[in-house]
Amino acid sequence: MADSEIAEQQAPVTAQAEMKTGTGRLAAASSVGTALEWYDFTVYNIMAALVFNHVFFPSFDPLVGTILAFSTYAVGYISRPVGGLIFGHLGDVAGRKCVLITTLLIMGVTTALMGLLPGYAVWGIWSPVLLVMLRFIQGVALGGEWAGAVLLSMEHGDIRKRGRNASFAQVGPSCGTLIGTAFITVTTLTLSGEQFQEWGWRVPFLFSLMLVMFGLWLRRGVEETPTFIEMQTAEKITHAPVKDVFLQYPRQLLIAGGSRIGSDVLYALVVVFTLTYVTTVLHLPRPLALTATMLGAIGNAVAVPFFGALSDKLGRRPVYVAGALMAVAWAFVFFFLLDSTHPVLIVIAVFVGLLIHASMYGPQAAFVTEQFPEHVRYAGASLAYTLAGIVGGGFAPLVITTLYEKTGSTLWVSVYVSLALGVTLIALWKAEETAHKCH
Repeated sequence: MADSEIAEQQAPVTAQAEMKTGTGRLAAASSVGTALEWYDFTVYNIMAALVFNHVFFPSFDPLVGTILAFSTYAVGYISRPVGGLIFGHLGDVAGRKCVLITTLLIMGVTTALMGLLPGYAVWGIWSPVLLVMLRFIQGVALGGEWAGAVLLSMEHGDIRKRGRNASFAQVGPSCGTLIGTAFITVTTLTLSGEQFQEWGWRVPFLFSLMLVMFGLWLRRGVEETPTFIEMQTAEKITHAPVKDVFLQYPRQLLIAGGSRIGSDVLYALVVVFTLTYVTTVLHLPRPLALTATMLGAIGNAVAVPFFGALSDKLGRRPVYVAGALMAVAWAFVFFFLLDSTHPVLIVIAVFVGLLIHASMYGPQAAFVTEQFPEHVRYAGASLAYTLAGIVGGGFAPLVITTLYEKTGSTLWVSVYVSLALGVTLIALWKAEETAHKCH
């Protein structure tokens, strides 16, 4: 039977499932976890750039202290494959919903504990050690969150709109970045510099508990996905999904992982490194960098579903490839605009950079999950996401900051970003179009 005929037969069923739960609630339940994830990461990124070098690494040069802080950021990515293994297995064996509630709780609690952690002046070396431990645990939870969030909306929704539905989870990072940046901006404007460094930086970490409670309320109201229920009914649950992914789908794992490396590195450049560069290198006001990030996050949040829906019509690969090619060019234009020190041009640099990121990020969720059949989809997508995250987003802030610190030039930073995007382009070139395929 042709793929189009299968889609026509399955579309009414999935459309009914989408209507039963409600598209709005599905979108919110899908995106709330990734929003919390990136809220946590945004708060950590900003604090790593602004205060962690003083609070947890006070005996080092400011830029070296920032590099050490970004090293603990990388720990959150290194631990993600552990979560991918654990929760990827559980997601395909026990169900999507129970895993998503568990990961949400772990993320929120570990983030709040970071906000309660005494600094180096109080606990000495144990302070940064415990910070690293909390980052590791947080990363484990994050390793199981993304794939489940994508599948929650994708497997409930209309099969003909998988690109749009899967992209709901991709809106979360922009929302989390926006909320985190806005919260810190208000905090910094409300408190003096001394108050912010002494205790004000803790407030955004503790606020994550509010997002967790909201997320739990949303996800408890969403049923298990029809796809997983059908697998249970048909007794198609595999008992070793992780093993099956490595043995039966290694090519798909490489393609799915490679496809996301470039977008991760671009995001690290535009969002994570910009704050350090604008405030530490260009010596411009902190609110300027925060404002540029917030405006860019708004544009990204609006654009992601647009590009996800566009990939339903044009295909995942054409939209994705166009975004990656634009990103290569922007990696060089970006610093030209920042170095102008003109506020409007700096905002444009970040805003356009995040729009280009959205053109890759929109179709990415559907593209990655569609590489794997439904019985190993959670495990396959989790492993691709987490393993690529180490190479891409995990070390990107550290590599970018170190490259600039060692060379004093942004050219090598742009080259590094371009090489990462080249990996994504190769993966897309080797992949098959998945927009109109059904597993």
